[in-house]
Amino acid sequence: MKRDDLIRHLESTRIAGDVNTPRESNIANITKMINRQWDYHFGLTFERPWAADEVLKLMAHRVGMDPDHARTTGRDRIDPERTLEAVDAAADLLAQAAADKARVVVATGHPTGVLSLHLLVAARLAAAGCEVLTPAEGLFVQAEHLPARARVRYLGDVAMLTNGADFLHTHAAEPMQALLAAAVESGRGPDLVVADHGWAGAAAEAGITTIGLADTNDPAMFVGAEEGKVTVAVPLDDNVAPAHYRPLAEHLVRQLRST
Repeated sequence: MKRDDLIRHLESTRIAGDVNTPRESNIANITKMINRQWDYHFGLTFERPWAADEVLKLMAHRVGMDPDHARTTGRDRIDPERTLEAVDAAADLLAQAAADKARVVVATGHPTGVLSLHLLVAARLAAAGCEVLTPAEGLFVQAEHLPARARVRYLGDVAMLTNGADFLHTHAAEPMQALLAAAVESGRGPDLVVADHGWAGAAAEAGITTIGLADTNDPAMFVGAEEGKVTVAVPLDDNVAPAHYRPLAEHLVRQLRST
């Protein structure tokens, strides 16, 4: 798809442009991140304290959000050009991973949204000669904020959290922390992680090259990118209809070729 057509697609589906994530959530989550609420720091630590107005200014720069801290209602915006700039940088990382026959982990906390993008990425990386790892399959993960018997499961080589019946939406960092511990113990840790939420944050915190997908209400990912922990933070609405991500996913993997 040509770039102009892709931008129109992003705007028409609200993956970017005027997105559905409310301004109230975006502003509130900045405060939650600063206060280190478990589900909003994504397992990332920061080099210095961040003030709320600094984070909003950063989000305006990296995402295209309205920088007016006085506006707390209505819709917010993702600049589709910033989305594609980040996707292009991520595409270069995927191409390098394929050239290096790298070990890769793909994971998501959004099984009803960007899972469809992650599935394509995992399949194309494997076809291009990468080793798409599936460590900790079936491993139980314990934390106060996780459901009882939460465990890691894979679908199409994409890691997710499950309660045994459903794949779960989660911001938690513990599933990726457990996955990485299992991978390191086996001597086969990943060179690259493609993920979102705490799956991405925990990988970046561990020093792994990380592509993190993030919505307007996921400020920690962009602060992590600003401080150099998250290699590429891709701004997009992470929970629109799964089929809508296909053109963007194809753009992301366009440099990959089957071996």
